[in-house]
Amino acid sequence: MPSVLLVEDYAPMRATLRLWLADLAEPISECDNGSEVCASYAVHHPDWVLMDIELPGQDGILATRELLAAEPGARVLIVTSYDDGELRQAAQAAGARGYVLKENLWEVRQWLTSI
Repeated sequence: MPSVLLVEDYAPMRATLRLWLADLAEPISECDNGSEVCASYAVHHPDWVLMDIELPGQDGILATRELLAAEPGARVLIVTSYDDGELRQAAQAAGARGYVLKENLWEVRQWLTSI
């Protein structure tokens, strides 16, 4: 099973993602602030980072860029409510492996099983 770091500031969404992935990922760690991503990654070394875009501290695009600069092998999947072409391009430029809308959580499961 892959390990996951959930980076999401909205606690009910973190709980939903945790339940949605409980049979597929273990352990699942959490972080609710974009500026804590690198430190959380260093502690947990997850197989996947599920990153929201709108986060306190710093946004998910910048957090992705900083994480991948420090940990080039990290796999980041953006999981967001924003269906926006410019944000998709920014996420890709930052190094995210994919971009999934929260309304399509089945896609998150597909990404996690594609290891």
